[in-house]
Amino acid sequence: MSFTTLQYFIFLTVGVLAYYLIPKSKQWCMLLLLSYVYYCSFTPKTVGFLVFTTISVYIGGRLLGNANDLSKAYLAEHKQEMSKEEKKAYKERTKKTKRLIVVCMLLLNFGMLGAVKYLNFIITNIDAFVLAIGHGQYIEPTTILLPIGISFYTFQSISYIIDVYQGKYAPEKNVFKFALFVAFFPQLLQGPIGRYDRLAPQLYAGRKFDLKTVEFGVQRIFWGLFKKMVLADRAAVLVTQVCADYQNYGGFYNIMAVLMYSVQLYADFSGGIDVVIGTAQLFGITMDENFRQPYFSKSIGEFWRRWHITLGTWMKDYIFYPFSLSKAMNKFGKWGKKHMGTYLGKTLPVCLANLLIFFIVGIWHGAAWKYIAYGMYNGVIIAVSNLLEPVYHKGLAACHIASDSKGWTAFKIFRTFVLVNIGWYFDIAPNFKVAMTMMVQSVTKLNMHQLTDGSMMRLGLEAFDYAVILFGCVIILVVSILKERGIAIRESVAAKPLVVRWCAYYALIAMILFLGYIGATQGFIYAQF
Repeated sequence: MSFTTLQYFIFLTVGVLAYYLIPKSKQWCMLLLLSYVYYCSFTPKTVGFLVFTTISVYIGGRLLGNANDLSKAYLAEHKQEMSKEEKKAYKERTKKTKRLIVVCMLLLNFGMLGAVKYLNFIITNIDAFVLAIGHGQYIEPTTILLPIGISFYTFQSISYIIDVYQGKYAPEKNVFKFALFVAFFPQLLQGPIGRYDRLAPQLYAGRKFDLKTVEFGVQRIFWGLFKKMVLADRAAVLVTQVCADYQNYGGFYNIMAVLMYSVQLYADFSGGIDVVIGTAQLFGITMDENFRQPYFSKSIGEFWRRWHITLGTWMKDYIFYPFSLSKAMNKFGKWGKKHMGTYLGKTLPVCLANLLIFFIVGIWHGAAWKYIAYGMYNGVIIAVSNLLEPVYHKGLAACHIASDSKGWTAFKIFRTFVLVNIGWYFDIAPNFKVAMTMMVQSVTKLNMHQLTDGSMMRLGLEAFDYAVILFGCVIILVVSILKERGIAIRESVAAKPLVVRWCAYYALIAMILFLGYIGATQGFIYAQF
């Protein structure tokens, strides 16, 4: 039941009506029912994976809570009898018990994620190694049904268990309420990755129907559909044609394919998130934003703070900080300061943490070497940028360039956009080898005739399609500029007279109906993760 189907909107309409008609104290039950109905509409056979994650993490949270309660009760009861050393030893034993619980949760859930998503990738690489050395027995890949959204709900659940371990909040005692947090249907396919302390209270709270909230939700949904159906699905036609026959293309064809993919991926992913956030808003629930005008970024690091924001903050909170602030990294930093100077000693642990983060980001995107290469490409750029920052500033000073000037800012945005698009080669190509081939062909097969001989019109798109894509990009650019300037667009539209508002709404719906690739709508790209 994709977000772009009629079935989804019938399901959503019935769900919203039922939600506001039942008693407020039972509304969370309706959301849980809707979530499992929605999940089962895709792959009923894999619902067991979702249930396993829910039950295991719920039990882990309760065990952590019980360990905390028992520890507090024991210390309070024996307060007068225990020495400081005994109290410290007891607390350390409790901490070790809690760590064991967390480790078990990580092994169980990341182990399951790894098994269903990466087992065949591992088998394939073992087979390639065996073939290369000429020894050993070939291992047949296994048939595994990949559960929808497993990466998203696994990461969301793991953030919960780590937060409970760190004492950020008490564990949820109602297993069905926790099941709703894990399975809340709008975010199942492509996020955003929610945090328990921000999302759960909203899911469990009863609320009255509010016309403005629902109206804002509908606005956000149609804005997402515009991006997806008018831009993403149309741009996908050219990308698919070039990549499917890459041997016969190159030069400006490949460059055009990458530029179109830049449009496709942003419109597809951010459009899907718009539908997710709009859907949640129909129920009065505010979800975390996942994009903040990423193509206005002035560096790759900033790009990842604006793109897929909830994944980036998850990586920062649960991997980057624990790794970079670990005892081993502290020792390494001290060694670096002593042998390589203060700046390098302070920067190198951060660089290593970034490389680890983007290695994981690459693996998260898919079980293929091209995704690992994509992650490391971004990680290396960020690490090198950090290491060379003093040189960079000295160069600017020597050239008398103001780092905050409009011209230099525009250059940095353009430079970052180019670097981001080079990274997209790893996404559009079927494998790492083809990605590198397409990069080389983009330079070696450059020919100005490709732009003038009309062959661009034989890539699945006609002049009308290019005009629509350009028109859509201009609209998104204008909206992005307004957002970048801090203008609340929906509030501004809501403040307009009723006639103006409805004219804007009808115009958006008309563009979706008349300009959208409705008959050829594809699934959302990030639903596969």
